[in-house]
Order: sequence, then C-alpha cells, then structure tokens
Amino acid sequence: QVQLMESGGGSVQAGGSLTLSCTISGYNFAQFCMGWFRQTPGKERDGVASIYTTNSDTTYASSVSGRFTIARGNEKNTLYLRMNDLKPEDTATYYCAADKWCPMAGPLSPSFAYWGQGSQVTVSS
Repeated sequence: QVQLMESGGGSVQAGGSLTLSCTISGYNFAQFCMGWFRQTPGKERDGVASIYTTNSDTTYASSVSGRFTIARGNEKNTLYLRMNDLKPEDTATYYCAADKWCPMAGPLSPSFAYWGQGSQVTVSS
C-alpha cells in the first residue's frame, strides 16, 4: 500500500522560507509523477508544482514560479518543496501526491492516486 507523509509545515512571516518534505513508502513503480498541492477552506485543491521522475521535468503554478522549488531527495522516496519569499496568500494546507503517471489533464491536475494527510503553512503579514 502506497503511503505519503508530509512534514515541515508551520508559521512564518511574509518574506520568509519553509521547506516541506514528503516521504513515500510502499510503491513499486520504476518511475512516477509527484506533486505538491494546496487547499484553503471552501476552495478547490490547486496544483503548486510537480516533477516526473523519469526525466526530472518540473511544472510550477504561475503564482509560485520563481519562489518555490520542487525536488527529489537523494533518498529517492523523498520529495521536497522549498518555498521562498512566502506571501500571506500562500497560507494553505499543503498536500503531496504521487502516481505512476502524471495526470492526463496535466501535471498540476489533482487527479493523482495517492495523497498525504496534509501539512499546514501559515504566512503572516
């Protein structure tokens, strides 16, 4: 059974940085697509960044491009999201996700098969 576990959320002032981590276990795929999503109460879950492990192709939402970086760890079962220059509008619950392939609807589509439990990020002004 594939399981994902996020860590590293917290509170930070605007302009600060945080790094989220996601550890994946129980997978048997030779390659997979992984992503970070975020959600605020009453709103849909939005794609933030994704990476396809076969060629390391990355995709970013325009709202975070240039500020956030998605990367796999040296331990291939770990995914990171480095968030710099955080803004109050980045406040959300952040989820990591994984699947054997990136969704047909696009690498930032919330159509992944496996999800973590979420980690809260709060940015104060």
